[in-house]
Amino acid sequence: MQSYTIGQAARLLGVSPDTARRWADAGRVATHRDEGGRRLIDGRDLAAFSVEVAQSGAAGAGSGEEDVSYTTARNAFPGIVTAVKLGDVAAQVEIQAGPHRLVSLLTREAVEELGLEVGVQATARVKSTSVHIDRA
Repeated sequence: MQSYTIGQAARLLGVSPDTARRWADAGRVATHRDEGGRRLIDGRDLAAFSVEVAQSGAAGAGSGEEDVSYTTARNAFPGIVTAVKLGDVAAQVEIQAGPHRLVSLLTREAVEELGLEVGVQATARVKSTSVHIDRA
């Protein structure tokens, strides 16, 4: 399972690292320490917490610090996968990107190739009426 540093979690939640750190200190999201002493948040815990934060309206509009990516889709929503529903051929993936919940329908094969599962960082890219998902 992927884990996230406080800074990475803050970016995905659309808040400052100080806010994410305060939430962790208050016990709102569970953390553990790695070998180097850094606090990490498990991907599944961060996914659940991101939904909670979005529903409460506590997240900001985003930090604007997005990694450079080369794509023709202009509207990028970096976030965390909060749900994956697999069918025989198709799949539904939900991403919480700060206060935004995005849902994409794609093939099961694409989900498996990208390794998309709850707690994984991903970017939803919106162009016209379709949503493209890039694995971070």
